[in-house]
Amino acid sequence: MTLHETMIDMGDKAVAAERQLATLGTRRKNLILEAMAESLEASRDRIKEANARDMAAGRAAGLSDAMLDRLLLTDKRMDSMINGVRALIGLKDPVGQKISRWVRPNGLVIQKVRVPIGVIGIIFESRPNVTVDAAALCFKTSNAVILRGGKEALESNKALVDALQAGGTRKGLPANSIQLIVTTDHDAVRELVQLEGRVDLVIPRGGEKLIRAVTDQAHVPVIKHYKGVCHAFVDETADFAQALDVVENAKCSRPGVCNALEKVLVHEKIAATFLPQLAARMADKRVELRGDDAARAIVPAMKPATPEDWNEEYLDLILTVGVVPSLDAAIAWINLHGSHHSDVILSADEKAQEKFLEQVDSACVYANASTRFTDGGEFGMGAEIGISTDKLHARGPMGLEELTTYKFVIQGTGQIRP
Repeated sequence: MTLHETMIDMGDKAVAAERQLATLGTRRKNLILEAMAESLEASRDRIKEANARDMAAGRAAGLSDAMLDRLLLTDKRMDSMINGVRALIGLKDPVGQKISRWVRPNGLVIQKVRVPIGVIGIIFESRPNVTVDAAALCFKTSNAVILRGGKEALESNKALVDALQAGGTRKGLPANSIQLIVTTDHDAVRELVQLEGRVDLVIPRGGEKLIRAVTDQAHVPVIKHYKGVCHAFVDETADFAQALDVVENAKCSRPGVCNALEKVLVHEKIAATFLPQLAARMADKRVELRGDDAARAIVPAMKPATPEDWNEEYLDLILTVGVVPSLDAAIAWINLHGSHHSDVILSADEKAQEKFLEQVDSACVYANASTRFTDGGEFGMGAEIGISTDKLHARGPMGLEELTTYKFVIQGTGQIRP
């Protein structure tokens, strides 16, 4: 078959699987999820061997340390994936939930009910844990899924999907509920996002270049997350020790992920005392600082920040630092240069916190906590499908509810419209 024919075939199989998934109750779905988790555990060694092949190929291809970190499957990350699947078992199944109900004067009973979206395409780069998160979340919400990972994680993704399918099938997983595109041909992405009538939604996870390419080519709806240009504003009342700890965690714990901190704005009233402490802490963590003129006047060792730096998602140990005259200036700057992902104010002033939280137009806004908490698991939602910076229909971490839509169910007794 040609690539076009192959993708149409995958779409047709996904539609057939979607119809079977709609017949599964919550108890059956939970039994299948447990079987998937057990299969992942039983396949741990084979999965890690596959990941080792990907890591070796990635090093040979010159992937950055941050990208290799995104690709690596450690035992801890394997445990997290398996626990994420099991966590979904304990979460309420949104499918069939009655959102609202009312009765019209003519006696019609109208209900708004959650239903699966249908067939979802997930396009992602590097991180093989997305394979498991996406498959499990889509399955729990009775959606069929077509996965297209990056070529750098192909062997890992094959092993993970094989394990999910093997475990799920033993407990009644419908065939083709979880499919993986194994070709590395870039045209497969174009074919996937143009499967009108077969794919209902596409969710790309990766760099801005990937997401814009998907959006430009798509004939089906796309939920976007262009990039994570996350900001911290250190207010004049900030506790310095706390602020340094939060910045360090947000920047350094995993610099290659979208909720990592990329920019720090410091109130001019504390800049002279705070910035040297920030520079010392970041130097200990081998973070390269790029500052505006005001920041560099205080810490000359900072590299000059270019205009492009303020809009850049580094996904690396690089941090842009600037000095601002006020809270209002910080808010305006973040709304202009941020990506509407996750931003934090570090302040002891409750009124300043409230103003920041209210006026910064981002999916997740924080007061005195690391932006690294922007994650479905950390929010108690279980595994997540991604972080949406869109406003329709989902925003922020996308858990189970965000993978459903709704329909109106109307019951009558023979009413006709006059």
